[in-house]
Amino acid sequence: MIKTLKKSLPIILAVLGLTLFTFIAAKAGIHPVGNALKKVGFSGFLLLIIIQLILDLGLGLAWKAAVPQLSFFRLTSARIVRDAATACLPFSQLGGMLIGVRATISGQSPHDIYGKPITWPEAIAANLVDITTEVLGQIAFIGLALICLIGYRGSSAFIIPLILGMLFLIVGSVGFIWTQKNGGSLLRKTSSFLGHHIAADWQKIMTNNSELFQERLENLWDRPDRIALGALTHLFCWIGSAFVTWVSFLLLGAHISFLAALAIEGVVCGIMSAGFLVPGALGVQEIGYVTLGMVFGIDAQVSLSISLLRRGRDIFIGIPVLLIWQFVEITCLKHKKSLNS
Repeated sequence: MIKTLKKSLPIILAVLGLTLFTFIAAKAGIHPVGNALKKVGFSGFLLLIIIQLILDLGLGLAWKAAVPQLSFFRLTSARIVRDAATACLPFSQLGGMLIGVRATISGQSPHDIYGKPITWPEAIAANLVDITTEVLGQIAFIGLALICLIGYRGSSAFIIPLILGMLFLIVGSVGFIWTQKNGGSLLRKTSSFLGHHIAADWQKIMTNNSELFQERLENLWDRPDRIALGALTHLFCWIGSAFVTWVSFLLLGAHISFLAALAIEGVVCGIMSAGFLVPGALGVQEIGYVTLGMVFGIDAQVSLSISLLRRGRDIFIGIPVLLIWQFVEITCLKHKKSLNS
């Protein structure tokens, strides 16, 4: 029963999200939304894509700051693939993270890290550290959004949930960091326990991988200055995402302040984090923009258009990225087969 529920949960959440999206679109009206999107035009849409690609470079810099052992190009490309999978494929954010780990290994040269090819434990450790620093930057970003939100009529309904969400993220981050830094003994005990019930070869592989994984994590966390720099860079990237939202509002004819856009983006970011299991945040993203737009006196059609612009931008970037990544994977697989034959 539990296994069936786990398999069905993503489908159920996707259907609920699609239903919510359809309801919001019906309430806002298709024609007003279409008219709002026409105001942006191709040149405006292209501008949003260019700004997002610049932000992607910033995300690569944030990852490089925390994980200096890997090249900037590898980390940036892996991050773009990770985001593309989350945005374009019917996966939750967890599925996108797994693809991000695979992309960290894809197409590697023989001297990317520690003088040898990247292994799964090393790639997982690198992704975990990046995700952690991003969440740390996100907490600071939501705090800024909270400050910008205070004082607006109707914002009181968001203040307490936002504070509770921040506290939840802080507690979760502290526990996640502690587990990464002190989980070595637990991993070794688990591997040892399972090792008694599996073949000797598998026992050796599991033990070695768990030790390598913990070693790489400890090496990365032994540089708190690097971790802090990565989190700070992620904070600037989050602020950059608010800039994209602000530009989107201006293109749609809604003249709001940058601080208002930062408040909207920060709260929507918190709402989407709470609904991270919903594939593509379908419906969750839309209700966030529409609801927050009402606080700042923005029509639902414009707020829904902001969400659609974001989805269109992510798909426009994500589909080619995933196709290129698959081409790289197939090329590497053919190369390995030719070497083995």
